[in-house]
Amino acid sequence: MEPRGPVAKRRILADLTPLRTSVDYRRLWAGNTISWIGQAMTALAVSLQVYDITHSSFSVGLVGLFSLVPLVVFGLYGGAIADTVDRRKLGLYSSLGSCGLSVVLAAGAFAGFHHVWFLYSVVALQAVCGALNSPARSSMIPRLLPPEQLPAANALSSITTTGGTMLGPMLGGLIVGLWGYQAAYTVDAVAFSASLYAMWRLPAMRPEGAETGVRRKRASVLDGLRFLATRPNLRMTFFTDMCAMVLAHPRALFPAVAVVWFGGDAKTVGLLVAAPAVGALLGAVFSGWLGRVRRHGLAILLAVAGWGTAIAVFGLTRNLWLGLFFLAVAGCADTISMVFRSTMLQAAVPDEMRGRLQGVFIVVVAGGPRLGDFIAGSVGDLGSPGLAVVGGGAACVVAVGLLAVKWRGFARYDAKAPEA
Repeated sequence: MEPRGPVAKRRILADLTPLRTSVDYRRLWAGNTISWIGQAMTALAVSLQVYDITHSSFSVGLVGLFSLVPLVVFGLYGGAIADTVDRRKLGLYSSLGSCGLSVVLAAGAFAGFHHVWFLYSVVALQAVCGALNSPARSSMIPRLLPPEQLPAANALSSITTTGGTMLGPMLGGLIVGLWGYQAAYTVDAVAFSASLYAMWRLPAMRPEGAETGVRRKRASVLDGLRFLATRPNLRMTFFTDMCAMVLAHPRALFPAVAVVWFGGDAKTVGLLVAAPAVGALLGAVFSGWLGRVRRHGLAILLAVAGWGTAIAVFGLTRNLWLGLFFLAVAGCADTISMVFRSTMLQAAVPDEMRGRLQGVFIVVVAGGPRLGDFIAGSVGDLGSPGLAVVGGGAACVVAVGLLAVKWRGFARYDAKAPEA
């Protein structure tokens, strides 16, 4: 007989067990969700303010560059620090820094201090705080939850990031339109109080077996890379993600595709951008079954191949709604891949190395799509958007297949006996 009622729903919908079993995790998740929405609001408000000042799309594009460079550089260093200090304190102080920077933005807006260099500087410092906070926060999760709950926790994190990325800009645009930039920045500063409270209530979390001292902190980035070089399964989590984000990331082509393929306009571009995010959110909401999957490596390979296939099929269709459907399928596949990649990083890495590996994760997640934008845009200009999208999706599938053949042990990875 098929299961009915609440049991069946728990098998389909996101598993909320981590929120029920750990008060500390529940506070951390709730605080991060609220602060993520606030950060997304601020990101939109800064872009709008830069455009109001300069009337230049290039200047708006520089906002991303000023955030990317510190995120990549300090992502590695932040992971190193997270493996040498109390992660609770690092998370608390970096959240406090982000909150203070939102206050600075609000004060500047109230004072009428409208200068692009000021906004760029604050954005860069916000990226530094984020790069320090993320490895510390991610490294805490395995200390708060048992291993079997990590896939569910990572699915809940995906709901936070995807939902915040979708909801934050909408609220930001509404608040800026009604009450101005100062209101949006003030709301963000207040939202950070939830994250600060969650970090403050956590117990001390020094890394297990961590060494201290300045020399150790300076050497630990290289130590983390050396550790990664000897762990083929962990390397594969990064290689497979790069296949998807570098080879088959068509976001830069959406403006051209909207006009040439679908005869649309800016609203069509918005739909194309939103479709993968909607799919990713649905994948996280209906993620209850992920906790029963043991072959995480095989699941990652299938999910990334699914992303590439969906992108390639999107490149073959000229019907907008069908295209949006396949972009949503790609987004759902990306969520599945992310959940299992994050779980492997948390479960198969010793505690004293988790911060450094999370730092590498940040660099790949932040840098891969930007490189993918460059490659897709270049191929689209030299050839055609169709060639870039279909060729990129096919290249992703082929590359994942070659990786699976090269490192066959990855497909046999078992969550019950994790090996890096």
